Amino acid sequence: MAELQHFGYFFSRGFGPQAWGRDDWHWGHDWTKPDLYQQSVRALEQAGMDLVIAEDAISLGNPSTLDLRIRQAYGGPKHDPLLLAPYLFAATSHIGIAPTINAGFTPPYLAARQAATLAHLSGDRFGLNVVTDTGSARHAGLAPLPHDAAYDRAEEWLQLVRRLWHSWGSDGYVAGAAGTGGVHGDGRAPGDGAGWHFADGGALDAFHHEGAYFTADGPLNALPTDTDPVIVSPGGSGRGLGFAGTHSDVQLALAPLSAGAVRDYRARVLTAASDAGRSAADIRVLFVLKPVLVSSPEEADRIVRASADPTDEALRAAAIAWSSDSETDLLSLDLDAPIPAGTFGDHVSAGTIRGLVGDTPDAPLRELLTRKARLGRITTRDGFVGTADELADFVEELGADADNDGIIFSGDLHPAQVYRMLGDLVPVLRRRGLLRREYGDGGIRGNLFDF
Repeated sequence: MAELQHFGYFFSRGFGPQAWGRDDWHWGHDWTKPDLYQQSVRALEQAGMDLVIAEDAISLGNPSTLDLRIRQAYGGPKHDPLLLAPYLFAATSHIGIAPTINAGFTPPYLAARQAATLAHLSGDRFGLNVVTDTGSARHAGLAPLPHDAAYDRAEEWLQLVRRLWHSWGSDGYVAGAAGTGGVHGDGRAPGDGAGWHFADGGALDAFHHEGAYFTADGPLNALPTDTDPVIVSPGGSGRGLGFAGTHSDVQLALAPLSAGAVRDYRARVLTAASDAGRSAADIRVLFVLKPVLVSSPEEADRIVRASADPTDEALRAAAIAWSSDSETDLLSLDLDAPIPAGTFGDHVSAGTIRGLVGDTPDAPLRELLTRKARLGRITTRDGFVGTADELADFVEELGADADNDGIIFSGDLHPAQVYRMLGDLVPVLRRRGLLRREYGDGGIRGNLFDF
């Protein structure tokens, strides 16, 4: 019998024009209104997803790539996903929501306060997808940092956020303790004014922090919940995996999805966790994929054959997409030459660069883009075009052969795309015992760690 795995959804366009450039746009949903997102997240909860992660990027990019990033509304506009979260919580009861937050741009005290507030309002269903993007620094008058220094800053940021969450200690909130007579304790309201005792100021941690990147005072003026919000982090570089192993509850993983590659990737994250005094039980490594699910193997074969020799238009589309993701103008480069050294600035993550060039940095750009434009079959493990049963075979294989924790599906938060991707897949995964049929009561942390 297959073992349960964890599943989630990566809202990859961010809070922007969902389905722009595809026929789904003609459904007529208004991307600026909450109804679209509420309908989608209800479907994801019915499908048994543990959490939804909302992508975000504060900056539209550098001047040379602005048009590339907004022409197809992928790099922008982007509204703030943190402010969308309450609407998603109001529409659901169990699924977790983890908006992206920039660990350099958002002050730690503000982030800690916002997260504590949303954890209360959601019943501990709130999480943070912590990113180290440095390209947005100029919008706040901050100096950009090199890749590894941005992780140094993120580590200080997260340590400070957690200290603020814990600044009430275990004894500061007196009204929540049984036997105090507080309305939040044993249920009895105080009999007179003398019995009212909400908190003990002497138990709070009124610390002063002066670090390499941040200065802040505690305690936090928001009351934390009993459990910290879940921390999600992406990043496939050595530094990024080390950050995840040390600090994160979920590592949003990008890697070639074969059993061997998944096993090796997980081992690197778990080694980092072990070095930090943690265990495999403390972190979930969830691999991101965007399947193209069709009704028959014959249809899958037809789609893959059609992509084998990409047209110039298809190569251009791939170049625009990767230019947007990397904030680097690939259209200005020679297609028949390798990408010149120094093309990618310090703001581009190692994972993004590796996603394009793979293990062949000296290959001509045309070859790299051709790989991205081509589609592959799930059955041969060189792509993700296939039927629901074929994808379920693959997920089951990863669980059996690589001890995989689970999968994050990626796409727009749009009902048509959610149902197209998951409509046939959910019954297959549930019949095989891979996907949960019900939730527990532990909020987002319970979703991720109840098995």
